[in-house]
Amino acid sequence: MDMNSLLVFGAALVLYFAWKRFGPNHAASGKVILEKIAGGAIIIDVRTAGEFSSGAYPKARNIPLDVLGSKFDKIGAKDKSVIVYCASGSRSAQAAKMLKAAGFTGVTNAGGFHSMPR
Repeated sequence: MDMNSLLVFGAALVLYFAWKRFGPNHAASGKVILEKIAGGAIIIDVRTAGEFSSGAYPKARNIPLDVLGSKFDKIGAKDKSVIVYCASGSRSAQAAKMLKAAGFTGVTNAGGFHSMPR
């Protein structure tokens, strides 16, 4: 492999991992979120306590992302429908991945607080 090919391959690899880490967060549509809420989904706000106190979605529980891993027991059954949101969608995407990795099967990333359906 010549030097140019190696550089192109390296750049492509860096771009791939950057996209995987910072790419789209795949937030659910408002319709899907409303259906899940109507079905009794648990709503979790993963923003900080300060952000939560400045305004939150009705009936949302505040479990900040930095403590979520130690609070799985506060969520309930792993087959229960769970909706996560944050300020912009980045932390909620991380939270959704954490919950799925812990065995929660009904996780929906709603994205940012201002994207939550009213």
